[in-house]
Amino acid sequence: MSSRAVSTPPQAAPTLPSGPALSPLIVACLAATWLIWGSTYLAIKYALVSFPPFFQMGTRFLAAGVLLLAWMRWRGTPMPTRLQWRNALIVGTLMLGGGMGGTAVAETTVGSGLVVAFIAVLPLMIALVNLAFGVKPRALEAAGIAVGLAGVLMLTQGQGFQASPGGLMAICIACLSWSVGSVLSQRSLPLAPGAMGFASEMLCGGAVLMALSWATHEVPQWPPQPVAVGAWLYLVVAGSLIAFNAYMVLLAKASAGLASSYAFVNPVIAMLLGVLIAGERVSGFEWAAVGVVLAGVVLLMWKRQPAGH
Repeated sequence: MSSRAVSTPPQAAPTLPSGPALSPLIVACLAATWLIWGSTYLAIKYALVSFPPFFQMGTRFLAAGVLLLAWMRWRGTPMPTRLQWRNALIVGTLMLGGGMGGTAVAETTVGSGLVVAFIAVLPLMIALVNLAFGVKPRALEAAGIAVGLAGVLMLTQGQGFQASPGGLMAICIACLSWSVGSVLSQRSLPLAPGAMGFASEMLCGGAVLMALSWATHEVPQWPPQPVAVGAWLYLVVAGSLIAFNAYMVLLAKASAGLASSYAFVNPVIAMLLGVLIAGERVSGFEWAAVGVVLAGVVLLMWKRQPAGH
């Protein structure tokens, strides 16, 4: 789960297309989804210095939602219908309230690198949730699910999650909530088209997160520390606005496999940043577990390319 608010299950392996070289625009968009989304988990950790989990996420998504809604209205995009607002409330509650809220809660006790390593299992969980809708995985996909879940079981036995059962529970709830919300948004609860749907989801999810913040009596530090303010602004502008739009460009102009390559790169980026910048500790066993998880994701997302592709 990255800091984005929508999830499109990848359909192809992230292989570079044959033929002409990638355009500068595609390269820039790839860099945004790889580096920005990979770094947002560390930014969440720094924002937690002054902003409690639900308050941090709620204010972040409300701010990003307002900005994106205003931009789309200025461009003449119609407002979502009442039904689309209802769907945005349900999906936003699951994906942002449970998904991103649970992620921030987990990061209060678990290193950001380990949290995103666990989140790498999301494509596997989404495939499992799709079973309820009669979408059965192919043999290779089933193998990927099995391998990925084995890697997650390994990861939970590492020192990071063993030291924080509460953090493990929070990230499990976050992944399940995000997966269910993702599938529902694609199968039975469609949002408004394009970025307007994303904006409505952020606004509804942000409101739910603020309600959770109030219910749990969170109190932000005031005045906040500069590092927390900087991290929060980075999450709003870079994580929720720039990287999301870059992802939308990739979906429109690149192959599905290339657009979804963040699923492979983000965990490695996040773990490296956590170790190098935040001084987080990741054992060799945990690195091996991440490798198993990513191997499962590769199997799940692999799709044979037609001849001549």
